[in-house]
Amino acid sequence: MSRKELLLQNWMYTYEQEDWYPPLRDALAGVTAAQASWRPTGEAANTIWETVSHLLFFKERLLHRLLGTEFPLSAETNDDTFVPSGGAADEEAWEKTMQRMEDVHRQIQEKLASLSEYDLDQALPSIPASQSVMSIMLHDAFHTGQIIQIRKLQGSWPAKRTFL
Repeated sequence: MSRKELLLQNWMYTYEQEDWYPPLRDALAGVTAAQASWRPTGEAANTIWETVSHLLFFKERLLHRLLGTEFPLSAETNDDTFVPSGGAADEEAWEKTMQRMEDVHRQIQEKLASLSEYDLDQALPSIPASQSVMSIMLHDAFHTGQIIQIRKLQGSWPAKRTFL
């Protein structure tokens, strides 16, 4: 298996196909805006929506880097990336956020599939593209676990589920 094939396979596992843990799409399936806005007890706890906004910031930044286009968003601190669009419990805004996640994931996958081995070694901006993609996958996996934990705390995660 080539490096690109391995990245594409794991890109799929991270978002849409279960391997060792539920992928992000499954972790978000059926979540309402109210559930996405629910905050667990604790000062440092983020909502699902805040976490998704954080993931989107970095995935969209990666996409722009892969495309060689300017990223239109900015954040002075990491905390700034957790600010969701729309109001709390706004179903339409939550659906738009979920559609953005689908779109950016698909666009990165398409771009990744088109890259050559040479392209995978090019800096984005300071580390190789392959490493940037791998870092985003690990980042998504980490936060997927947090989203599942929040769903367990709120009682919206199935007590038993069927998987591999």
